[in-house]
Amino acid sequence: MEREHSEPRTDQPGPDQPGPDQPGPDRPGPDRRAVLAGGLAGAAALTLGAASGDRAAKGAGLLTRVERALGTGTAAYLPGDGWIRLTLPLEDGGAAPVTVDVLADTARAPHGIAYLLPGGGLNFTADFDTPGTPGGVSLARHLLGQGLLVVGVTPREDASRTEDIGPDRGLAAHRRDLAKVVGVLDSVLGLPYQYAGHSAGAALALDAASHDPSPRLGRVLVLDTTGPYTGELALRAARTRDAYEEQLARGVHAADPGLAALIAGAVSDPAAPSAVPWPPDPARRFTRAGLAHFALVRTAALPGPANWIYRQGHSAGGYAFGAGGPAEDRFTLDHTSLTTWHAATTALGSGLVPTALMRDLAAVWAGDEATYRIDWPRIRAEVVWVNTELGRGDEPHGADLIRAGGNTRVRFALVPGYGHGDAVWSATAAKDVWSLF
Repeated sequence: MEREHSEPRTDQPGPDQPGPDQPGPDRPGPDRRAVLAGGLAGAAALTLGAASGDRAAKGAGLLTRVERALGTGTAAYLPGDGWIRLTLPLEDGGAAPVTVDVLADTARAPHGIAYLLPGGGLNFTADFDTPGTPGGVSLARHLLGQGLLVVGVTPREDASRTEDIGPDRGLAAHRRDLAKVVGVLDSVLGLPYQYAGHSAGAALALDAASHDPSPRLGRVLVLDTTGPYTGELALRAARTRDAYEEQLARGVHAADPGLAALIAGAVSDPAAPSAVPWPPDPARRFTRAGLAHFALVRTAALPGPANWIYRQGHSAGGYAFGAGGPAEDRFTLDHTSLTTWHAATTALGSGLVPTALMRDLAAVWAGDEATYRIDWPRIRAEVVWVNTELGRGDEPHGADLIRAGGNTRVRFALVPGYGHGDAVWSATAAKDVWSLF
């Protein structure tokens, strides 16, 4: 193996799991189907008015082919400086649609496709094309600059209500939804492609690759996720799986991590007291800003079935309790600002995470193939697996299993000093993380 080192339920505030004690699973998210508007006529008017109209029209023409191939939903087009974006919710009779975002360069034809798969509870915009990213560079724009057509596939739960999500929304259901999109676009574009996922989306990328025999699948980009643990951690993962099985048995099919509300409160009224006890004196309460920073930096210290999978937290940083009380707490974020976290979480839809998805992920961590199995030896594409030191950590066993199956094109890298979310939102991620791709 080649390796490189380069909530106010505060129980689960992370992108992959149910979390803090804020408005919970019944908090309705925005209906993405209602806010998407436009279509081909609007796109034509906008692109014809652009200074680079001819080139923009070529980009719009490519996206028109994509829209016609996918064939359902109300499309929205957004033209920009050298790029154009299509957003299309795929209405297929389900309670909520899969949403496909396609980002195209208007100056050149793509030589391949990157399918971007967001982490649990996130969507394409929040995870990969976050508004206001420092320097205007997101992972989506980074890949677009490499000459790729960027296709974001946002799972149904982003446009769902709690009652829309059943016990069948596990990893296999997500994989089948992705396969439909890939199959349609492959039939009309015939381009080489790769899967690129973050967190739960990275596990989905690996699972999809194990079921995809296409010779056009060239690479899998895995960003801060976990394959099977070994030893005591595998046993702990099995207990986590059991906790989610118990939730499913009780009819709890989804939960809202509450991270968006947590961070919104920290931005709107940072000094106000939160509802969460302050560890040095439980009779007192964290400030809203303090709680948000503690949950981001010290995620692994919070209670809950799955926070232990982080070596430290979602963001690298520091937290020191104040001698005089919560108002004197001192905290920092090393790579990703609270402003960026706020922009990302504001872009969420429902923010819901299906319990069945968490159960299946925990089964993968535990190596419980009876509950859910990723067929590691069947992954034949090149694999570039990049974890963060303070997020999912130095856990290369999944990559080892792929290599043991005979795939010699496997590389695992660990980025020092980064947390889980920093891998996509850090102001220096392009240099520190994405350069490893």
